[in-house]
Amino acid sequence: MVKLPAHAQAFLAPAKLNLDLRITGRRADGYHLLESIFCLIDLCDIVHLAPRTDAEVILHAPAASVAAEQDLSYRAAKALQQAANCRLGADIWLQKNIPMGGGLGGGSSDAATVLLALNHLWQCGLNRQALMEIGVGLGADVPFFLFGRNAFARGIGEQLSAFAVPKQWYVVVKPAVHVSTPAIFSHRGLTRNSKPSIMPTFQTLQPFRNDMQAVVLETYPEVKEVYQALKPYGKPLMTGSGACVFIGFEQKGEAEAVYNRISKKYEAYCVEGLESHPLLDR
Repeated sequence: MVKLPAHAQAFLAPAKLNLDLRITGRRADGYHLLESIFCLIDLCDIVHLAPRTDAEVILHAPAASVAAEQDLSYRAAKALQQAANCRLGADIWLQKNIPMGGGLGGGSSDAATVLLALNHLWQCGLNRQALMEIGVGLGADVPFFLFGRNAFARGIGEQLSAFAVPKQWYVVVKPAVHVSTPAIFSHRGLTRNSKPSIMPTFQTLQPFRNDMQAVVLETYPEVKEVYQALKPYGKPLMTGSGACVFIGFEQKGEAEAVYNRISKKYEAYCVEGLESHPLLDR
């Protein structure tokens, strides 16, 4: 990490897991209709922000594969400027701890944290709903991170309601492959006819599933290998469109024991589920 100016402030951007994900249909514009349980986890990027007195937004050391102007964090800052008619700017540094391309929502979470933090630092005064309306224009997962609590999502992921998730610890494994979300959504073998839930709860939705998982396991042997490696320890599930696969445990010690074994071969994380976003009160 480069040396930061003294006035830069640090803000957490947590990852998420889709504990359950069902595709209930498809809109005329091609977007898929989903139902999903979104759960925050204690695996966080750190977003460093330093306000500027001019209107410049500068993303320092952007990801090599993404132009700075296309990065969600940069776009979030510019979108907030426009929505709030703000003439201030910001320097942005991203300390990435959430693996990219794993279905953990790292880029969306970074964007949400930029919106929450700059709304505070710039004194824009926008409420959470206004920020969520900005967020949905950036990406389908951004409103969830702005919502700030574990949630049941409908629509394309923007219709959110608070959802009680029991305390759990998770072993999350990142296969050495990037899954193409557009390719999975357009796959001819993808089922899109799951029955919508009436009164969803953590118990009534059991057993959890991911309607994209079968297609990904068939298409990406690296994901299938990780899935098979986790099977002896429970019921593995893929998060989002992949590639990460996880198992939930009620006891921290159980999760740590599995992590100690699986991390000898794969990139893995042992993380606690969160009830709320670290910036919920901002």
